[in-house]
Amino acid sequence: MLTKNIDLKGKRIIVTGAAGFIGANLVTALLESYADISIVGIDNMNDYYDVGIKKDRLKKIDSICGGDESRFKLIVGNIADKELINKVFDSFKPEVVVNLAAQAGVRYSIENPDAYIESNIIGFYNILEACRHSYDKKDADYSGVLHLIYASSSSVYGSNKKIPYSVEDQVDNPVSLYAATKKSNELLAHSYSKLYGIPSTGLRFFTVYGPAGRPDMAYFGFTNKLVGGETIKIFNYGNCKRDFTYVDDIVKGIINVMQKSPDENENGVKYKVYNIGNNDPVNLLDFVDILQQELISAEVLPKDYDFDSHKELVPMQPGDVEVTYADVTALEQDFGFKPSTTLTEGLRSFAKWYKEYYG
Repeated sequence: MLTKNIDLKGKRIIVTGAAGFIGANLVTALLESYADISIVGIDNMNDYYDVGIKKDRLKKIDSICGGDESRFKLIVGNIADKELINKVFDSFKPEVVVNLAAQAGVRYSIENPDAYIESNIIGFYNILEACRHSYDKKDADYSGVLHLIYASSSSVYGSNKKIPYSVEDQVDNPVSLYAATKKSNELLAHSYSKLYGIPSTGLRFFTVYGPAGRPDMAYFGFTNKLVGGETIKIFNYGNCKRDFTYVDDIVKGIINVMQKSPDENENGVKYKVYNIGNNDPVNLLDFVDILQQELISAEVLPKDYDFDSHKELVPMQPGDVEVTYADVTALEQDFGFKPSTTLTEGLRSFAKWYKEYYG
């Protein structure tokens, strides 16, 4: 049940991962929608992928607010730095917190587990602690954190066989450390909601894509390789399906959720989890076919490009799952919203951006 409406007008908002793909798009949308909103972004600006893309996202944000730090200010730092997080919360006194900072990537988590424990576990714990202690600082003008929204992932469904994935399903079969850290976030948020009354909402994102996205994602990596004349590897011999979700739909979903914090559920906890996915899984071979059509249309690749000679079907990789498929019934019921951008529309926007960005 959702009964607490939050008017974002004039609110102080913290967005972690503000230079990231989803974070930067969220900040941009909030600044464009609310003239008097005040946002502090936190991002460690790490080099997991091209920092130049992150800087360009921040330039776009700066062009909207004209460098006015009362509207948007970026703090370069790590959410695993507890002293930093406490300092930001104490001085800014946020009313809404959106935690999007995380070490992403399923395969990378197999090779570099330390990064995931630091950011996804310790960092999220620091955010929860700061939200908890925000209530110690209540006064006539500050009520503490009204709502914590945080990124979970479709990866929590792991080896579940039942599809589409529902938030009511058991999610105790993670197949990667990344997935395990995201499920841990949900458990930690639940315990803090129960103990300290922090209204929290977790969002399980399904394969987010779009312009200026993460270069490690398949659609971006494939494009880079094809442009370079390299061979792309299509895992599980092309028999995987993904519920690709366009970034603008993800952002609309987050903003909807920000405005309604959960009331106490049947267990007396102000806690909720939603799927945000396109509700339309696409076979990877069909995905590659659409991508190549749009790359040719945008003149990223020549019309006579020989795709067949640049595709290699390979076995499933460790940590991967065969299908992701979001049941978004709860999201639609509570907010009257569901993602609607088709894969063709989304990849067309990406291809046009890629052509403009890389020339």
